[in-house]
Amino acid sequence: MIGGIMRLRVVKGDITKLTVDAIVNAANSLMVMGGGVAGAIKRAGGADIEREAMEHAPVPVGGAVATGAGRLKAKYVIHVPTMERPAMRISLSNVKIAMDAAVRKALELGVTSLAIPALGTGVGGVDRCDAARAMIGVLKRYVDANVRIPNIVFVDINEEQVKCFREAIREILGLNVEIEYL
Repeated sequence: MIGGIMRLRVVKGDITKLTVDAIVNAANSLMVMGGGVAGAIKRAGGADIEREAMEHAPVPVGGAVATGAGRLKAKYVIHVPTMERPAMRISLSNVKIAMDAAVRKALELGVTSLAIPALGTGVGGVDRCDAARAMIGVLKRYVDANVRIPNIVFVDINEEQVKCFREAIREILGLNVEIEYL
């Protein structure tokens, strides 16, 4: 809890199973939802999510598009490109830019709960803990500016990744959070 205004959680599990206002999809600029988190979202929520996202393509790295969430328990999927084309290697700066875009879009939508997976750690090739520190670092800028989303869940199916999220939250925000398991 940050100042009684914001609750942070770290969850090991499937992002598509969470009941939140919005989930973040680490996308590519073409909005093709092939593998990783994007593929899981498409499988669980339906192909309409991809079709709706592709209507906005190409979306540059640093942009964000919100779509419906199909059969998911969320209201929205926020698609934030970390790469221009599917399966590209990326830099840590793309993770920061995408995280900032996700938070900005969530604030624009007025969501009160947001689930965020690791950005750039799959085919993007970014180190898990570096990505977690970058993402929490971006979030800290909003916290320091007193701009907050009430409930944020950092979620991943990988045990190492959720440990990286927990450690980054401790290092950067000074908070101790327990890992929850779905």
